[in-house]
Amino acid sequence: MTIRAILFDKDGTFVDFDRTWGPAAFRVMERMAQGDRAGVERLMAVSEFDEVAMRFRPTSPLVAGSSADYGPLWAEALGRPFSSAFTDEMDVLFVEEGLAGLTPIGDPAGAIGALKARGLVLGVVTNDSENGARSQTARLGIDHHFDFIVGWDSGHGRKPAPGQITAFLHAWQMAPQEVVLIGDSLHDMHAARAAGVIAVGVTSGPLVPDGFADHADVVLPSFMELEAWLDSRV
Repeated sequence: MTIRAILFDKDGTFVDFDRTWGPAAFRVMERMAQGDRAGVERLMAVSEFDEVAMRFRPTSPLVAGSSADYGPLWAEALGRPFSSAFTDEMDVLFVEEGLAGLTPIGDPAGAIGALKARGLVLGVVTNDSENGARSQTARLGIDHHFDFIVGWDSGHGRKPAPGQITAFLHAWQMAPQEVVLIGDSLHDMHAARAAGVIAVGVTSGPLVPDGFADHADVVLPSFMELEAWLDSRV
């Protein structure tokens, strides 16, 4: 069946996770702790963050999760109640700091523009907030290429559940076999499998999970090889 749409994970797929979110998260921790070093250290501990390398360890809950997942850990570390107001505060700070150090993988403007020129419907499904996704795609100059952008807080759940993908399928009246999800984590591959869409893994993220290829239909070095892969299917 002809591929009509491509859904992109964001972080680790076309946004460099370590170079963007390592420094950004540290700044968010400092701001959430209001300059209290002990609070920062507690946040780094629950986040499995390496301050020397300024990056997350592969087992960090922040690598593939959303603020709804690790927010309770942060709230406990800061001695604050966990609530939607707490995650809202986190998300606002992550948007600000994520934009400050935003680093792309490859050439998103060129590569995604070329995919759009082929007549494909394009979307972003991310465990970042929707505002974060929209802000970063705008900063990269690619927001106008996307027909569908959702985050963990858009009302469709978060990966590895398939809700974000099935929302797209319903909105665009497409069969799962007509849609590709490309991402760097097992959360992405599990969501793709649950929705029945084609699962394309990339090894450009902060870690390549064990058995990654077993959960994907194909694994590419990065999303920059996606157009060549599409051509190879013809």
